[in-house]
Amino acid sequence: MAPARPYWKGYLKLSLVSCPIGLYTGTSSTERVSFRQINKKTGNRLRQQLVDEITREPVEGEDKGRGYEYAKNAYIPVEDDELDAIAIESNHTIEIDSFVPREQIDERYLDSPYYITPDGQVGEDAFAVIREAMRGKDMVALGRVVLAKRERVIMLQPWDKGLMATTLRYPYEIRDAKEYFDDLPDVKVEPDMLKLAQHILQNKATDFDPSQFVDHYEEAVVAMLKKKQAGMPVSREHAGPRPQNVVNLMDALRRSIAQEKAASAAPKKRRKRIKGQGEMLLSISGKRGKDAVAKPAERESARQKKVS
Repeated sequence: MAPARPYWKGYLKLSLVSCPIGLYTGTSSTERVSFRQINKKTGNRLRQQLVDEITREPVEGEDKGRGYEYAKNAYIPVEDDELDAIAIESNHTIEIDSFVPREQIDERYLDSPYYITPDGQVGEDAFAVIREAMRGKDMVALGRVVLAKRERVIMLQPWDKGLMATTLRYPYEIRDAKEYFDDLPDVKVEPDMLKLAQHILQNKATDFDPSQFVDHYEEAVVAMLKKKQAGMPVSREHAGPRPQNVVNLMDALRRSIAQEKAASAAPKKRRKRIKGQGEMLLSISGKRGKDAVAKPAERESARQKKVS
């Protein structure tokens, strides 16, 4: 079931075929550990205040606006309704301009993912026609849509029963790789070294499984927060030194292979996967105290809370 509020609503159009759609953000950061700015003396949360750069007087929310700086400290004020009134079709319609092979799209251009579903039963048939026309063809559709006051090129491809849309960056947003790579020397790799490195690669080869991704830094942060809440001391020492440059590359490769063999021979402990990073925060007692037990609905909402 789709979320109640789409990020954007409009129409998907292919030639003379169109259907109403809803576009939903495909990622979420609500379960990350985050911090608030606080007053170190009182422990109270800090609030930012808008201040006029010239008069240094505080500015109330209703007086906040936007402007385009055309000269130093000279601005053209722009209202939201003026931007909304700009009449381009991509304000309310994603029109498919072309279909291209997916393999031709440079990975550097991929930006943010979204999900697209039909908005109501009226457009379901047209939506399915557009979706199935692309399925199995290794082709993706390119269109345009205005998001956050900016027209974006968007890539569409079938995804399950819906479509996945990915905004694409413009060419001027991509830095030229030559600026970073042209000065690198052309190193001739010795065949024996290459063979050892390829052997290590083969031993580490596996299938892509994002369920195994673990944010070890966040786990360490949560452990530190639990210690501090329990009144236990925490370390302030910096992490160990960074790895030093390899002196003997061949020896390092051989020792890497030996280490891999020893690791593979040892019995593997299956790590229990914790569903949702945010759930790790539930053991940090809140205002109700350590003995309070959250109800299922409260546990679900707790996942969305941030650590203060």
